[in-house]
Amino acid sequence: MRIFVTGASGWIGSAVVPELLGAGHDVVGLARSEASAKRLEAAGAIVHRGDVDDPDGLAKAAADSDGVIHLAFQHEVAWGGDFAAAAAADRRAVEAIGAALADSDRPFVLASGVLGLTAGRVSTEADGLVPSAEVRANPAGRRSATALLVLSLRGIGVRSSVLRLPPTVHGDGDHGFVATLVGIARQRGVAGYVDDGTNRWPAVHRSDAARLARLAVEAAPAGSVLHAVGDEGVPFREVAEAIGRHLGLPTASLPPADAVEHFAHLGPFVALDSPATAAITRELLDWEPTGPSLLDDLAQDHYYD
Repeated sequence: MRIFVTGASGWIGSAVVPELLGAGHDVVGLARSEASAKRLEAAGAIVHRGDVDDPDGLAKAAADSDGVIHLAFQHEVAWGGDFAAAAAADRRAVEAIGAALADSDRPFVLASGVLGLTAGRVSTEADGLVPSAEVRANPAGRRSATALLVLSLRGIGVRSSVLRLPPTVHGDGDHGFVATLVGIARQRGVAGYVDDGTNRWPAVHRSDAARLARLAVEAAPAGSVLHAVGDEGVPFREVAEAIGRHLGLPTASLPPADAVEHFAHLGPFVALDSPATAAITRELLDWEPTGPSLLDDLAQDHYYD
């Protein structure tokens, strides 16, 4: 298959590309910079220059492919305070790709998230399929609404699926949530957690997420929701303790009111209790995580170099 991958040079995409190539697929990777293009070429992918703000270009690349894995998202815009604009750009990109794949039975895999699907219980692939009133009122500004849009594309002949990822996709080279937590602990001189730290975070090793993305584009049935979850829910206090232990720093409980001041842009998320299971996904695609757990990964030196 010839697979068009957006976000191909990002943290997850740079693992998905070799996973696809190793399985015998051709990969066309979206690159918005010369540096990204060179990395993709070095990996063995074909380069398509552009970005998610070019729906026509995305549509052409999708039309010329046998399937699409859409990993790109304007995270810098979102973290800069305009999440709605980033979500709206993503929706326009999805609409263009979906239209290009209509009536073809070709696969379209969209990356989404599991964080916040449910509160206080383990979420499953069956959760999050009914839009809330807030989502219905502003679908263009909500990633969850875009995920539902992708699932609906099965009605126009697209083998669409949604790949929900945990906030913690970890591994050597990670510059995301976990690496940020390590940096905050160093800066503050303490590895913090909120309240008693029993709130749970799901996690997955990057290699396992990449393999599931390949399985999805190869074989996920139309309308599938997939959970790329290795660790169902790691208590946040245990994450803080692992970081503190490796850095030789104390751990400390923080009141919820201090979370944003201590954790900056991660403040609204660190106290969420958002465990998730991948039981349906494992059975559906015979996917079994084999990478290290989050706590095992946090015991390695690469997060602290």
